[in-house]
Amino acid sequence: MAVLNVRVDDRVRDQLKELADGHGVTTSEYVRDLLMEALVPVFEREVKHGDEPPAESMRIVDRQVLSLLHRILGRVLPEDANDADGDLEYQLMRAKILEEGYAGEYWYETAGFRTELSKRDCSRVSDILQMFRITTYSISHLESDGTPVAEELAQQLEFRGFDHNDALEGHMASYVEFLMRDGERWTELQPQLERNDHGNSHMPMLDTYVRMLSEFRRIMDSRKRGVSRLDNLLSLEELERIADARVHPSHRTPNS
Repeated sequence: MAVLNVRVDDRVRDQLKELADGHGVTTSEYVRDLLMEALVPVFEREVKHGDEPPAESMRIVDRQVLSLLHRILGRVLPEDANDADGDLEYQLMRAKILEEGYAGEYWYETAGFRTELSKRDCSRVSDILQMFRITTYSISHLESDGTPVAEELAQQLEFRGFDHNDALEGHMASYVEFLMRDGERWTELQPQLERNDHGNSHMPMLDTYVRMLSEFRRIMDSRKRGVSRLDNLLSLEELERIADARVHPSHRTPNS
């Protein structure tokens, strides 16, 4: 494994140590986890997911295009239209908002649209699914090879989905549903979701998955790149390491 020597000011070193102590890990472990997370950076809640306000300004060319679309839609709607698109009067009202530049009413254009689930967070979800796919196949391979896996360990390594009551995790849960929409992808994880209230964990899981993912990355990063599917499977000891990572460092016993 490669070694990086980084020089920092004493103040920075002291701040890193303080942060590491707060997480119950050494400074080196804390910095290493930050570097690993840089591959798929952790979501930072600068603004709570879903609470982003509508645009306060729009380019005039966008206003022109949207206004024209509202006018076209209003004239092709049936006379008795009464669905989400409203009727001609409703569409002309939205066109007028854009043409007159009533910025305080621009929320009409984004009403019903969800906050973006960033590319970074979509990648995070895919990485989590891939981790659980490999743990699932690894457990199956070990058992078929005569190595029993404790039921408790297998349950700890089940994908439980995300918390539907959390804005970000709920959005991630809907993305999981989208990825599995055709019933042909991630099929090995679908029974796990069904056993866990169809993917509603009823408690925040993202931080737990991130800790597991960091340990999973460390394991995979220490290996030589293989060509066979079996090269990616995990040993019983590696599975236990990932399961142990579920517990926050500050809550672990000295021997765990």
